[in-house]
Amino acid sequence: MAKVNPKVFRTYDIRALVPDLVDESSIYFGKVDDPDSFQAPLTPDGVEEIGRGLADFLGAEKVAVGYDARLSSPEWAAALARGLNRQGVDVVDIGLATTDMVYYASGSMNLPAVEITASHCTKELNGMKIVRAGAHVVGQGSGMEELRDITCGENFKIATRTGSVTNVDVMPGYIEHLMKFIDVPSVKPFRILADAGNGVGGLPAQEIFNQMPQLDVTALYFEPDGRFPNHEANPFERENIEEMIHRIPAEGFDFGVAWDGDADRCFFLDEKGNPISGDFVTTLVARYFLKRYPGAAIVYDLRASWAVRDWVTKLGGRPISERVGHSYIKRTMRADDAVFGGEVSGHYYFRDHYYADNGYIPLLAILEMLSEEGIKLSELVASLGEYHISGEINSKVADTKVVLERILEKYADANIDRRDGITIEYPDWHFNVRPSANDPVVRLNLEAKSQAQMEQKRDEVLGLIRS
Repeated sequence: MAKVNPKVFRTYDIRALVPDLVDESSIYFGKVDDPDSFQAPLTPDGVEEIGRGLADFLGAEKVAVGYDARLSSPEWAAALARGLNRQGVDVVDIGLATTDMVYYASGSMNLPAVEITASHCTKELNGMKIVRAGAHVVGQGSGMEELRDITCGENFKIATRTGSVTNVDVMPGYIEHLMKFIDVPSVKPFRILADAGNGVGGLPAQEIFNQMPQLDVTALYFEPDGRFPNHEANPFERENIEEMIHRIPAEGFDFGVAWDGDADRCFFLDEKGNPISGDFVTTLVARYFLKRYPGAAIVYDLRASWAVRDWVTKLGGRPISERVGHSYIKRTMRADDAVFGGEVSGHYYFRDHYYADNGYIPLLAILEMLSEEGIKLSELVASLGEYHISGEINSKVADTKVVLERILEKYADANIDRRDGITIEYPDWHFNVRPSANDPVVRLNLEAKSQAQMEQKRDEVLGLIRS
């Protein structure tokens, strides 16, 4: 039997169950050997095979490898290195690291790189995010299928040497790189509540805060712990930010920031404890960069609020919408030399960070904006104007194709964009409906000119989806 199930090779990354971590309390209990389960299992032997396949796929002499805080990550990183070494490839081991640190290593050393991570997912899962030299993503349509076929075919090249492993600390260079995005002396004192969720985000966050002693930071769960004992490392689910929601206004913090498990995404709350949508963070960060790079292109995902398009246009930039997903956003950013790109999901991309995601540059931008304008974060968001969004609403359906056809029939007189699911646009409201790549689920994002209209149209579209 093959050591690697081809199902672990996904659109944007590799993702699999860690069999040893699935117990009776796990939602995956009983699914480890289920051939129909999307989350296929992967053992260290299988990870080693992926390392061998990756070596043959990349054809590189050296690959950088980092890993997140998950209990299985050190073993997986060692297994991946063994596979690479067996094929004659040297490994630069950067150790415990955020995904954006791995992107930095890839870009600054011009090496292919891998982060062992399952991002924000539960502890039973792990995976890999892979980039070529210069942080060029490997995903569906950009090499993932080839990597899958090489690995699962198990017909590896015969190596003439055994590779080596060298440990390298990239943190000092990474922090120096980040601090170039901000004028540190201009940052005013702020009280910040920061939550790393026991992922790896607290490691660079603490180093960044050390560079700005004027900040008063209360650090929540900065200690990496793959058990995630306090809450899941996913601040985009409300249950994981309840503590922040209550503590920020009660204790007088100026704002809150949180990271997911591998810290390539960040999430903000204002001084009242109100969560801030990724659409609006994208708009604010776009304003920040357009002030510094007039006329630049800004890429955003097609689910986003009209706020992004309106403000980029107003400031003389070039707004470019793109389908959801980092491989598409990064490709378009490179093609159009865009200075910044953002997604509703909290992924933010930067030309001067090798066109890759980063969970810290948005924080630096917001710190400088608040310092320059002398206002509260809620006021900074309010300065964008009146935009009424539904947020992403997921619905389980029997047949996604039938749902999409129903929507097309109902709104046939609209402007229709089919690049990613269906985007329907009228002069005063618009929405996107996308099917999940993995489940019988459709995702709705809707916006209207007023709150009442948003709620009415949201319910109308949900009625179509769920009928």
